[in-house]
Amino acid sequence: MDVQAKLGGLVDMAIAYAPKVLMAIVTLIIGLWIIGRVMKFIRAGLVKAGLGEDLVPFLSSLISVLLKVMLLFSVAGIVGIETTSFVAVLAAAGFAVGMALQGSLANFAAGVMVLIFKPYKVGDLVSVQDQLGHVEEIQIFNTIMKSLDNKKVIVPNGQAISGVITNLTTEGVLRVDLEVQVGYAEDFPKVQQVIYDAIAKTPKVLRDPAPYVGILSFESHNIKIAVRPYATTADYWDVYFETYKNVKTALSEAGVQMAYAEGLSVGPIGK
Repeated sequence: MDVQAKLGGLVDMAIAYAPKVLMAIVTLIIGLWIIGRVMKFIRAGLVKAGLGEDLVPFLSSLISVLLKVMLLFSVAGIVGIETTSFVAVLAAAGFAVGMALQGSLANFAAGVMVLIFKPYKVGDLVSVQDQLGHVEEIQIFNTIMKSLDNKKVIVPNGQAISGVITNLTTEGVLRVDLEVQVGYAEDFPKVQQVIYDAIAKTPKVLRDPAPYVGILSFESHNIKIAVRPYATTADYWDVYFETYKNVKTALSEAGVQMAYAEGLSVGPIGK
């Protein structure tokens, strides 16, 4: 009798709560769908309002989280969970989760700092934690970058602001660091002029700041010459490779013997 009574009680409870549970599930599914639709309008509105490309993804993610939390409260109320008790439980759980996810919270705070102080923004070419690439998106917890070799790089915001950030776009102009080695027997003024002429014939090299060619160091068997043209951020690699090509061609045509170099210096943004 006791077993039958308990089973009967469970059946009655299931019958009593089944409509509420079903309604909660339907509400959750429809609510998530509505949130998805609403977020599309919100994103469009934020873009139309003229907010920066770096701020729109951040605010969209934050609003989405808040709407889903509100939906969770609604579903809990439908099931019959007291909202005040639920808030207390959620707060306790939030505290425990917060302690366990201190790194994530730090990334969130760091994301806010990035948006406020703007060490970089969407579209900038930056070097962060030895990662070089263009910033594609600044999210709540991470900064999404696209490397120069077309790889997606995800850098936690906390790590991004905890180290040195090199923004290569801010000034709009980069110096292209190249090196050429010639023998001691070569006449340096002649070599210098040949290189200047080669730089002048290279497309996309800026005239201001003016390029510079000078002796960098005296090696054991040759002279190392610094070749320093300037280029915009977008034209950096075009200038890098075209200058090397034009300098090599010009030196060969002038009869200048280039010395063997064990390694060539890489420019300021790496390769």
